[in-house]
Amino acid sequence: MSIQHYLALGDSYTIGEQAPIHENFPYQTIQLLRKAGLKIAAPEIVAKTGWTTDELSQGIDSQKLLPQYDWVSLLIGVNNQYRNRTVENYKPEFSTLLDRAIQFSGNRNERVFVLSIPDWGVTPFAEGRDRSAIAKAIDAYNAAAEEICASNQICFIDITELQRSHGADLEYLTEDKLHHSGKEHQGWAEKLTASILSVHNG
Repeated sequence: MSIQHYLALGDSYTIGEQAPIHENFPYQTIQLLRKAGLKIAAPEIVAKTGWTTDELSQGIDSQKLLPQYDWVSLLIGVNNQYRNRTVENYKPEFSTLLDRAIQFSGNRNERVFVLSIPDWGVTPFAEGRDRSAIAKAIDAYNAAAEEICASNQICFIDITELQRSHGADLEYLTEDKLHHSGKEHQGWAEKLTASILSVHNG
C-alpha cells in the first residue's frame, strides 16, 4: 500500500493558532486515519494566521507542492469577513481556490472537503462587538461557500454549529480567547475523518 498525502489549505483555524501543532485538526485527522489503517504522511499545510482568500492563493503560489494529493481540505474566509469584505467579493475568490483544491486532488472532487467558517463572534474576544451581526455575516459566507461546493459536487462539512455550541467555554479556546484548543479541533478532525473514510471505504 503506497503512502497517501493530505494537503490542508487555510488560515489560523487550519494551523491551530496558539495550540500545539499536533493538536490542530489536520494533524489530528492524520492520527485518526492512521488508527483506521491508512498509511498517510504528515499533513502538508499551506495556511497563515490572518490570510484572506486572495492571500491564500498567493501563499499557494509561493510553495513547492506535490503535483497531486490524495485528500485536500479548504477552510478560508473568516479574515475576509473580519476585514468587512463583501460576500460578493468572497465568492469568485473562493471559487478559484476550490478549483485549485480540485486540481491538487487530481480532479477527484470527492477527495476535496470544505470546512465551514467558525463564528468568532461567540468567543470572549468579541466582547463589546455586535455578535448577532458577526453571526449573520458568517452565516452568509458559509451559505455562499456551501452553494459553490454543491455546484461542484464537493463535500461541505459544517463545523460552525459544533463550535458555536462550545461558545465561550475556555476548555475549547486558547489563551487569546479567540482561537481554538485541541479539544475543539478534535471535533473538527472527527468530522473530516468520517468524511474521508466514507470515500476511502467507498
